[in-house]
Amino acid sequence: MKKLVLLSWLVGFACLGKDKPNVVFILADDMSRDTWGAYGGKDCKTPNIDLLAKQGTRFERAYCSVAMCAPFRQELYSGRSPWRTGTLPNHSKSVAGTKSVVHYLKPLGYRVALLGKSHVGPNECYPFERLGDVSKKVDANPETLAKARSFLDDCKKSDNPFCLFIGSHDSHAPFTTGDTDAYDAKKLTVPPYWVDTPQLREEMVKYYAEITNFDNLVGMMRRELEKRKLWENTIFMVCSEQGTQLPFAKWTCYDNGLRTGFVAHWTGVTRPGSVIKDLVTTADVTPTLVDAAGGTLKPGACDGMSFLPLLKGKALAPARKYVFGAFTNCRIIDNRDRIYPIRSIRDRQFSLIYNPNHSAITSNVSLSQALKLVQGEDAGSKSLNLAASWVPQAKKDNRALVHKLHHRPQYELYDLNEDPYELENKADDPKHKKTFDRLKKALRAKLKQMGDSDPIVTETSLVGSGSKKKKKSSKKKG
Repeated sequence: MKKLVLLSWLVGFACLGKDKPNVVFILADDMSRDTWGAYGGKDCKTPNIDLLAKQGTRFERAYCSVAMCAPFRQELYSGRSPWRTGTLPNHSKSVAGTKSVVHYLKPLGYRVALLGKSHVGPNECYPFERLGDVSKKVDANPETLAKARSFLDDCKKSDNPFCLFIGSHDSHAPFTTGDTDAYDAKKLTVPPYWVDTPQLREEMVKYYAEITNFDNLVGMMRRELEKRKLWENTIFMVCSEQGTQLPFAKWTCYDNGLRTGFVAHWTGVTRPGSVIKDLVTTADVTPTLVDAAGGTLKPGACDGMSFLPLLKGKALAPARKYVFGAFTNCRIIDNRDRIYPIRSIRDRQFSLIYNPNHSAITSNVSLSQALKLVQGEDAGSKSLNLAASWVPQAKKDNRALVHKLHHRPQYELYDLNEDPYELENKADDPKHKKTFDRLKKALRAKLKQMGDSDPIVTETSLVGSGSKKKKKSSKKKG
């Protein structure tokens, strides 16, 4: 048996020496990592992702900088932080001169394509070979597969190495795909960071159905690569993106928003069942792929760094000490002008979240109805959405969670080892003062370095620039 394993590894490395590896990167849409079985999820069915983690590598501490679609994707494809690309707000585009994975892999002979959801721009910064978007209204897996097959066959015929990014629309609201009959709302386990209501359980059923539909796509793409004998020389990665749009994930700096599910398989390189516990970021993906393809980036080209040594079972030198996060409320439906920035820092054990405008309220499109109820206003609908359905519970129990929907303290400190769901704020605990002071100092230094010493001023300027753009576009249309 040992001889067979050794032979497999030797064959894998022989392939690396002969051919450049292909890349298939499959990206979900607003999907929390804790739903995957590979990360301890019990109810949601994700057999293909779980198998991939079992046969390859699972990243335990992978983080994005901003838990929103456009900032996430532009950090992923550019390898640069959203402060540098100017993409802190959602629905933003990168500043002129931004380079991306396309610019780095094409000179190495790669065809670099994007299939499905894009949400990045402008095109000169992300000049992918565009294979087209796919439907969100119906199951897009057959359409995605057909377009992917055509691309794979064309690349194989021309003997081109390829890097294919597939952006699925599963599991972005509204939930429209997947088999909801596969789940029973009454039997689902509600995580402790949510309030258990019938509305929540109904949403969880639809949400889980889309996650399973995404998992099906992962299995389908793997089989297509295997049929074409491309699997052995393909870096196959699956990522959950930021967390769900259900409360305390997307649109926040909580762990359930910034921490991403990420598994990878590369024959002869990744070790079966391995777990990478180092801190890695979304910005590390592009430099890693360039490194794996045999390319070299100029110093400062990316803010991320290659984690190829980690895939090979080696240590990073030096290891990353912290990861940083941000949220800006502007340019979100219903709350485009609300000033409520959030910043965060994490090490391997603790998360510190900074809410500069803590005396105000935070909200987003999913929390608007709940906010109206809390403020005693007319909710505007007879039916309550899941966040609004929590509000009546505040009179009985779950008061802290309902209050937390819109009100946050200036600082939140959580011990992720003891409190992975970030429910017990230790910011004022004398036992954690040294940790609090250390993280606060490091966060302040980082924000100063990035020209974001006062996040309120930063967000105010972003709201102003967004309003000016809106006025200009209105004049053109008028």
